[in-house]
Amino acid sequence: MSNPELVRDDLVPDELVRDDLRSRLKALLAATDPATTDRLDFLQARFDAGLAWVHFPPGLGGLGLPRAFQSYVDQLLETGGAPDNDPRRIGIGLGMAAPTILAFGTDEQKQRFLKPLWTGEEVWCQLFSEPGAGSDLAAVSTRAVRDGDSWVVNGQKVWTSSAHLARFAILLVRTDPNVSKHAGLSYFICDMADPGVDVRPLRQLTGEAEFNEVFLTDVRIPDSYRLGEEGEGWKVATATLMNERVAIGGADAAREDGMIGVVAKTWRNRPELRTAELHDRLMTLWVEAEVARLTGQRLRQKLALGQPGPEGSAMKLTFARLAQQLSGLEVELLGEDGLRYSDWTMVRPDIVEFTGRDAGYRYLRAKGNSIEGGTSEILRNIIAERVLRLPAEPRTDKDIAWKDLPR
Repeated sequence: MSNPELVRDDLVPDELVRDDLRSRLKALLAATDPATTDRLDFLQARFDAGLAWVHFPPGLGGLGLPRAFQSYVDQLLETGGAPDNDPRRIGIGLGMAAPTILAFGTDEQKQRFLKPLWTGEEVWCQLFSEPGAGSDLAAVSTRAVRDGDSWVVNGQKVWTSSAHLARFAILLVRTDPNVSKHAGLSYFICDMADPGVDVRPLRQLTGEAEFNEVFLTDVRIPDSYRLGEEGEGWKVATATLMNERVAIGGADAAREDGMIGVVAKTWRNRPELRTAELHDRLMTLWVEAEVARLTGQRLRQKLALGQPGPEGSAMKLTFARLAQQLSGLEVELLGEDGLRYSDWTMVRPDIVEFTGRDAGYRYLRAKGNSIEGGTSEILRNIIAERVLRLPAEPRTDKDIAWKDLPR
């Protein structure tokens, strides 16, 4: 901003901030007219102007402002005909990798990775879950062994969205099997172009393969690609998961966005399908969806003050439940038409197009909502223990070395 102190003064009126943002946006659009500027060139210029994610620090695509101003910037740029960075395609990078790098990365890592991540030049994926460590993420067995200034990684990851597109991955591995499972983990940035990385599609219930399994064989990762201290992987991964759950369940939404809007539109357009029982169910879910939307607004206000906490787990849990109940109601509402499934072709999509598909696809795909980003069962435990402060479940493996745990 023209006054560098402005972004750090909580007493500055919002209108003065908006005035400054309008000036910055006007200068950006004048210097890089979206109608004549290459899309990537425009996105890079927007990042350099601090208008990518305004809550990030200056020099890293932001201005150090509250994140609430981001929607204002996005609206003005859309009005000016500016391209966006295709956020659905790079959602893992934006919602999970970027905040983790910002919180735990070195200055060199932030400078290297954040800009091409935001512009979409480099797609990211998340190498967390394993065949034997899904809900119990701390039980991962993929090993990283130190070899000079590098680490050699061997293991398998599963349910990895966008791995077939990704240039980099955030990776959780075990670096010390001689301590408890939570203590022996470290967190790395993995180059998906390494010859030891083998990505294989996993065809799912919908017929598509948006997920993958990833085999890591003697993959070498420089120690400079470690995020956080050695052995602090669980701490870093927890921050990633908190951001992931907010990204899935806490998106900014208008009234009747998402599945509730799809079902409500079907109800209004197909009066012959209506019954009193379906009407009562729809109204109940409409109210719950509106409560979830307003709760999401409160969560985003809290996010403006710092990193997300366990409250994001409640939003993600609610999102999954509503998506499944609404997609089931839609199938019932449509009767025979709800059983149609237009395309069973095996494809590896760039993005998950949920609301733009038919009811059969939505019903099947919604089953995954209670698994991805943390299972609903695990999220209920988090809410019980960290939000409601209920007694924790007994954990007999808490102080046992990982190598001594039965598997």
